[in-house]
Amino acid sequence: MSNKCERCIVKKFTGLQALSNEQLKCISDGKVTRTFKKGDIIFDEGDHLKGIYCVRYGIAKLSKLSTNGKDQIIKFVSDGEVLGQRSVIAQEPANLRAVAVNDMDSCFIPKKIILDHLQNNASFTLELLQGLAHELKEADDVIVNISQKPVKNRIAETLLHLEDSFGVDPEGFMIIQLSREDISNIVGTATESCIRMLSELKKEKLIETSGKRIKIINRNILQKLGEGINN
Repeated sequence: MSNKCERCIVKKFTGLQALSNEQLKCISDGKVTRTFKKGDIIFDEGDHLKGIYCVRYGIAKLSKLSTNGKDQIIKFVSDGEVLGQRSVIAQEPANLRAVAVNDMDSCFIPKKIILDHLQNNASFTLELLQGLAHELKEADDVIVNISQKPVKNRIAETLLHLEDSFGVDPEGFMIIQLSREDISNIVGTATESCIRMLSELKKEKLIETSGKRIKIINRNILQKLGEGINN
């Protein structure tokens, strides 16, 4: 992937596509490359962010610490997506923690550059607002699923979402590899319950597991389960 913002694939998926080549060059000249190792904290809840991160390669998870001390994973961000834009635009402390799921390369764009373009480019502002609106919709869906769907259905839906988002390797296993604790933190349940439900899905020959690796075997039935249709 190019280090030049005007040629970078990230702009195809973010508000950066609304900027001219000259404006992108301005961003390119002001950004710095930041790399993170698996498990590194990119930013934490309460941090005052000094800019946004454009993910060039890798996956990060965004989570919120609940009152009982358990992390609720809100979403994953990968190639071509952006971290920290809500906090920068609202000029508020970060509401979520961002952690690298695997080794990650990103471009850090200082806050001042982003705010300058927000004030001077209506198309850029609209693109970012539409992105934030989409994130709000996703957050609404998470709340509904956690409050209304049984754990098994939520796990089925999560596995389908992870495969659709990150793809599979040549053996058919999902490229993203998560611990059972991570999966439980996505669906909002105890790790023990998550392990038990994954074992049930495996016995029902809907999935196959090998350590952290998971392969979907029967997508049709898993999809019905994710939609709340129980046999």
